[in-house]
Amino acid sequence: MTISAGDTLPSGTLMKLGNAGPEPVSLESLTKGRKVVLFGLPGAYTSTCSAAHLPSFMRTSDALKAKGIDEVICMSVNDPWVMGAWDKSMGASEAGVTMLTDPDGTLTVAMGLDFSAPPVGFINRTRRFAAIVTDGVVDLLNEEEERGVCSFTAGETILDAL
Repeated sequence: MTISAGDTLPSGTLMKLGNAGPEPVSLESLTKGRKVVLFGLPGAYTSTCSAAHLPSFMRTSDALKAKGIDEVICMSVNDPWVMGAWDKSMGASEAGVTMLTDPDGTLTVAMGLDFSAPPVGFINRTRRFAAIVTDGVVDLLNEEEERGVCSFTAGETILDAL
């Protein structure tokens, strides 16, 4: 079952690529006592994710923070090295977006936001979503209805919702 507004996020661990290699990051530590935007996308380097979704949050990161968001977090089912390389190629961290992975999709599945498309190698990937989360509770969850589109989940849409 998909999480929705009013639900508490499941506990789980994401990963980031640190100086010494992969480092775990608990979702609870990211959200406890904080207001964050958490957005998920199907994969690093994929067309809509690279051309529209991630850039929309890179453009709006400062404005979101000016409206009380503590952190803007991107998650995807990828390994930490791929997400780290994508971060560098896009300049996401420099633009204020924290790039994290859900390497085996466990957290994505627990949130009910997974999909699989075996012909292209996508197993338990993250559906395109964007959420506003306060102290671990979902205030708003937007999910795209069509593949290859980024409108309900764009940074500008989330900014307008605040």
